Amino acid sequence: MKGRFDGLAEDGVLRTAEHVMPTTQPVNKARYVDYAVESSIHIGLLVLLAVTCIKILAPFLVVIAWGAIIAVAAYPAQKKLQGILRCRPALASLILTSIILGCLIVPFVLLAGTFGQGLQSLASQVKDGTLSIPPPPESVKTWPLVGAPVSSAWSAAATNLSAALRTFGPQIKAIVPWLLSTSAGIGLTVLQFVFSIVIAGVMLANAGTAAEAASSLANRIFEEDGPEFERLVSSTIRSVTTGIFGVALIQAVLAALGFLVVGLPAAGLWTFVFLLAAILQVGIVVLLPAVLYAFTIAGTTGAIAFAVWCVLVALLDNVLKPVLLGRGAMVPFWVVFLGAIGGFIGMGMIGLFVGATVLAVGYKLFLAWLGGGRIAAQPMDA
Repeated sequence: MKGRFDGLAEDGVLRTAEHVMPTTQPVNKARYVDYAVESSIHIGLLVLLAVTCIKILAPFLVVIAWGAIIAVAAYPAQKKLQGILRCRPALASLILTSIILGCLIVPFVLLAGTFGQGLQSLASQVKDGTLSIPPPPESVKTWPLVGAPVSSAWSAAATNLSAALRTFGPQIKAIVPWLLSTSAGIGLTVLQFVFSIVIAGVMLANAGTAAEAASSLANRIFEEDGPEFERLVSSTIRSVTTGIFGVALIQAVLAALGFLVVGLPAAGLWTFVFLLAAILQVGIVVLLPAVLYAFTIAGTTGAIAFAVWCVLVALLDNVLKPVLLGRGAMVPFWVVFLGAIGGFIGMGMIGLFVGATVLAVGYKLFLAWLGGGRIAAQPMDA
C-alpha cells in the first residue's frame, strides 16, 4: 500500500516500499534472465542428446519395438513353460525362442522351396513349349463388369499363348520388377523378424529387469496410475496378438487344408498370401480368385465344396475376432480393433500394435478426464 513503512534504512531514515522497489526490481529481472538462459541451454542440450540417440538407434528401432512386442505377448507362455519344466527363466526363454523361430523359419523355407519348384516347372514348360492354359468356363462371361474382357483374354491365352504373351508383354514387364522388389522385401522382413525374436528372447531371459524398467517408466509418466497403464499396454498387445494374428493364423491353416484338398497349384504360396491378407482383414480378396480357379481345375462338386469351405473360413473371422480380440482387454473391443486397423493404415504392420495401444491409452485418459478422477482399474466388457 502506498505510504506503508517497511523499516529503517542504514542511514536511519524511514523509507516506504515505493523507495526500495526501484533498487530491487532490476536485480530480479537479471536473475530471471539468467535462469531462463541457463534453462534454455539445458533443455537444448537434452533435446540434442535425445535426437542424436534416436538417430543412432533409428536403424534398430523397428527391430527393438518388434522384440518388445513379441516379448510382452510371449511372457505368459514363458511363465507356463517355466512352471511345467521347473527350470530357470533363461532356459524357458531359450526353448520358447527356438519354438517361435521354428514356426517362422520352417514355413518360410517350405514356401521358398514350393515357389522355386513352381518357377522351375514354369520355366521348363515355357522352354519346351508344353505350357498350356485350360479354356475358361462359360460362367466367366456372366461375371459383372469384368466377365467379357477376362473371358476374352483367357481364351486368347488358351488358344495361342505366345501371341497372348506378346500382346500383354508391356504389362508383364511392368509387373516383374514389382514382383522382384516384393520378394526382396519379404526376405528382409523375415530377417528382421528373426532378429526381433532373438531380442525378445533376451528380454524374456531378463524379464525381471525389463519389468522393473517398464514399471519405472510407467510410474514416471503416469505417477500413481502407472501400474494401471502398464497392465493396459500389456493386455492390449496380447489382445491384438491373439485377436488379429491368432485368428489370421487359424484361418490360414484351414485355408491351406482346402487348397491342398482341391489340388490348387503352389498351395504354400496361396497360403502365405492369404495369411498376409487375413492380417490386413481382406482375406476374401485371396479366397475369391482361388475359388474361381478351382472351378477350372476341379470337378463341379469338388469346386462347390471348396467354395463352401472358403465361405466358412471367411466367416470364421467374424466369430473368433470379437472373442479373442476382446479377451483380457481393459478397453472395449471396438477401441482395440479401430486402433489396430487405423495404426496399420498409418504406420504399417507395427501400427497394428502401436495404434491399438495408443488409442487404448487415449481412451482411458479420456474417461478419466470425463470422470475427474483416477483411471478405472476393472476390465471393461467388449
